Formats: sequence, structure tokens, C-alpha cells
Amino acid sequence: MTQQQQQRRTFLQQSAGLAAATGMFSFWPKASAQAPEASGKAMGMSSIAELSRRLAAGSVSSSQLVEEALAAIQNPAGEGARAFIRVHADSARAAAGRLDADRKAGRPAASQISGIPISLKDLFDEAGITTLGGSTGLRRAGAIIIGRSNTVEFAYTGLGINPHYGTPKNVFDRATGRIPGGSTSGGAISVADGMAAGAIGTDTGGSLRIPSALNGLVGFKPTQRRIPLDGVLPLSTSFDSAGPIAWTVEDCALLDAVMAGELPRPIRVPPLRGLRFAVPKTFFQDDLSPAVASAFAAALSKLSAAGATVTELPMAEFAKAPTINPRGMITAAEAFTWHREFIKTGAAKYDPRVLARIKTGETITAPDYLQLQALRRQFIRSINTAAASYDAMLMPTTPDTAPPIAEVLKDDDTYYRINGRMLRNPSVVNLFDGCALSVPCHEAGSAPIGLMVAGIGNTDHRLLAVGWAVEAAVTPRRVLSS
Repeated sequence: MTQQQQQRRTFLQQSAGLAAATGMFSFWPKASAQAPEASGKAMGMSSIAELSRRLAAGSVSSSQLVEEALAAIQNPAGEGARAFIRVHADSARAAAGRLDADRKAGRPAASQISGIPISLKDLFDEAGITTLGGSTGLRRAGAIIIGRSNTVEFAYTGLGINPHYGTPKNVFDRATGRIPGGSTSGGAISVADGMAAGAIGTDTGGSLRIPSALNGLVGFKPTQRRIPLDGVLPLSTSFDSAGPIAWTVEDCALLDAVMAGELPRPIRVPPLRGLRFAVPKTFFQDDLSPAVASAFAAALSKLSAAGATVTELPMAEFAKAPTINPRGMITAAEAFTWHREFIKTGAAKYDPRVLARIKTGETITAPDYLQLQALRRQFIRSINTAAASYDAMLMPTTPDTAPPIAEVLKDDDTYYRINGRMLRNPSVVNLFDGCALSVPCHEAGSAPIGLMVAGIGNTDHRLLAVGWAVEAAVTPRRVLSS
């Protein structure tokens, strides 16, 4: 059996809900005598940058942050049991103790994320853990991997539904139980609920930006090849990318730099006055829900009032987007290539709705696939030309707020319809291989809504700087825990 076949088999077993057979939940944390009675005293909604400053000042310890994260995960009234597939309690405590000792001894921190709990999507290789170590760079930077977060099976929808491990509820309106968004569902909820200060996930058609938008967080999808994908279970080799979810653009920039293997560099945030934003009228604003349309219009008004030039343009090039990857044909073809041997003998273990999407790739011919790739290359060139004279493009991240889980699961037609709507806008950025942030733009206390700030490929540093400026104008102020 090849290494790739072994990885496939291992991940299929995990995704098929064999946790009981493998003893997976024996890795969940035991209560600590030092665990605080309530979670979130230091973490809560605090950003990574804020926690880094507090660690440097000695007003909080890594051990305290880890215990608060573990307490939040263990909270029986919370979503920890559905947000995480595996929790690294012992190794997290040990790492925190070592880092605290280093700080007391005057040894410098490896980076700004040193000593801070981070969740890792259960698609990444991790040293000593079966299933796929993209975490080595994070560990070198001193991040504490608190656990492996839940995901849609094989990352193949934008809703966050997982019938094997459960679906974590959206941070908004827990009583109703709304979708978290996917596929990086557990990662988003781990941050929103104070179980981690940041999350690392993947994005093939919006899987970082959708759950960020629906939970009031910031998600960053980099240009695809900016972050190495070695050790990440693939969905679509044409569109897969890896990136962070966090509370702020600054935090996403910190995590992105570590993942890209870059040395720390200051981000020069430009003033909004003088920035030029293109707002495509084609495609992205079609059939928006009233709440999203209102929040999007309000965000544009705030940016204009701050001195930015906000120009609505036809940008008719985007009308071709549905023809580049129709019915997800490129994605399905590449996914089926990876899964086909296991579908032959293990189809019954798959989420039926995920399996149905993967199997559409079985009928796609090589000429059709190659023709779509050629159309995509033309599309990338046309968008690069159309957007070249603007600092960024602005569009709603999703056309709707998070619907109830029960509504999504009503029947297959409803499931696929809502999934298509959630993926519609963010997936276009993957089509033209751009980079994009989703930043919150809703009114405080209302259902979270994301504003997507998008740039063409390889403009990541500039896009993060511009997105930081946008965030300051449109994002509701967070009320931090004391």
C-alpha cells in the first residue's frame, strides 16, 4: 500500500465516524485541578496580537490561556464536542509550561504567536498524529496546537454539516441552531467560543471565508500557491489553499506570515482616503437577502464617508464565472481522482451528500476538463486586467446569513440549493486565483455578515494592509472580556 493510499484509508476511517472503535475520544482532556471555573477570562474575544502583548508583559501566562481554552472545550453547554475531533490537552499543557519557563528565564519568544492556543483543521499532517503535519511551521513559531478541529467530510461543502462527528452551532442564535458555515466549521467555532485564539484551515471555494462571515470573524484566503500544501489532504488541486481564521485582520496577517515561512514584517496600513475600490455589479449582488444587501450598502457608505473612492462597475467579465467551473466540474473531477479507489469498496461510509458531489466527477471527460482549464486561464487574465487599477474589489461574502441547521437538512434539494448560494460569491476568487479577506460588516447584535475584500493573485501583502483599513471602518466593535 502506498503512502497516499494509507492516508486515504486513515482519513476515510476518521471521516466515517469510527472514533469509538479507534478510541479517539480517549484523547479528550481530563479536567485539571488548576482549570478556571469559567472560560474566557483572558482569551474570550481577545486577538492574538493582544494576547501576545499580555504574554510579553507577564500579565497572563501560556498555561492560563491553555487552561481557559480547554475549559471552554469541556464546557457541556458549549460546542467543544462538535468543534473538535481531537484535543491535545497533555501536549498543549506541556508546551505551555515550557514556554512560560522560557519567558521567566528571559529567553525571547519565537514569534508573536508563541504560547497562544491555535486549532488545526483535521486535514493537515501533524507530527505524531495520524491524518495529515502542516503544523511544523506553527510549532517552530511557538504556537500551541490545542486540537484538531471538525470539518465537513473531505471539506466538500460550504455549510459545515458533518453527520459523523456532529455539526457545531453558529455563534449567533444558539437556541435555534444555525449552520456554522464550512468547510472549516470547527475552526471558526473554536475561535468564536474562546477555545482557540486562531484557527488554521483550508479554502477551495470559500471554506475559510464562509464560516468567518457567518460567525463574525475574519478569514483570509491567500493566493493559492503562497502557502505550501504539502501534507494537506486535497480536495481540488486547482483551487485548494490554506489560511487562517481569527478575530482581526492583524491576526490573520500574523498567522499567514508564519504559514508562508516569512520573517516578521510590519504592515503599513494605508489611510482609507485615496484608496480606490471596485464594486462589481455583475454576479455578486444578484438575489441578496435583505439583511445582506442592507449591510453591504452600509459598509460601502462607511468607506465612502471615510474618504475612499467606491465605484460600482459592471465588470461584465464576472458573468463568465458560472461557465468556468459549471456544477463544480473541475473540483469534482479532481476530487473523484483522489477518492475513486475507496468509493469502490467504502462508499457506504461516506456522507451521502458529499459522496454524490464527488461522484459527479466520474463522468467528466479529459477533453472537457482540459477545456475548462483553458477557459479558467483566460478568465484569470481578464479579471487581472479589469481589477489592476483598483486597490481591491468589494462584494458580499455570502448572499445570506446563516440558516437553521434543521432547514438545511430538510431534504436534498434544500441542502444543495443553500450550499450553492453559500459558495457562489467566495468561490469566484478561487476561480481567478486571487486573495481575499472576509471582514464582519453587520450591526452589533445582529446576525453576522461578511464583507469580502478581494485582490488579484500575488497581491496578498497589499490586500492584508487594505483589508486592515477597511476593517477599522466597517467592523462592529468587539466587547473584550476583562
